[in-house]
Amino acid sequence: MTPSETTVTRPRVEGDREQEILDATLQVLGDMGYDRLTMDAVATRAKASKATLYRRWNGKVSLVIDALLSAKSTPEAPDTGSLRGDLLESFCGQGGLTDERTVATFASVITAISRDREFADAFRRDIIGPKTALSRSIFERARERGEIPASVDIDLLAPALAGIVLHRVYVLGELPDEGLITRVIDQIILPAAMSSTAPSGR
Repeated sequence: MTPSETTVTRPRVEGDREQEILDATLQVLGDMGYDRLTMDAVATRAKASKATLYRRWNGKVSLVIDALLSAKSTPEAPDTGSLRGDLLESFCGQGGLTDERTVATFASVITAISRDREFADAFRRDIIGPKTALSRSIFERARERGEIPASVDIDLLAPALAGIVLHRVYVLGELPDEGLITRVIDQIILPAAMSSTAPSGR
């Protein structure tokens, strides 16, 4: 048997045991942050050997990304019939910007995004990517309904709500509650989206 065959046929971590390890990863991530998280620390928390972890994950980047994905923090695409309703439905509650776990996740990885290129690429692709696509779809539907002008630069506007709220959370220390999100939507996002002079990207 060749080394490659040995690698392929050795037991894999799956099912409930896999979820236990992912849950332990999230706990360590919350306690230590990404920078200080190690495979040893996760193995200890999960009461598993480090070799067990490496049977399923090739390092902490893939382990942490899988753990974050297991939390299922991306909300379903809403369809309330209005841009305002869809934004409130998406960004308030579970998986949105008022979800403590979602905000805690950003806090635990925010420094790693600027320091670890491999992790940053994976985080943007697998975690931020679906959220960005969801936000974009909300604005696209609003444009199709004729609720906002065709000239609106959706690529510029779609990430604005999250960017403004997270800036207030991490820089200004403001709690990300429904009231904050509603004010940002009503006073910034909707006026910008519905203005006939909204940015067109030209």
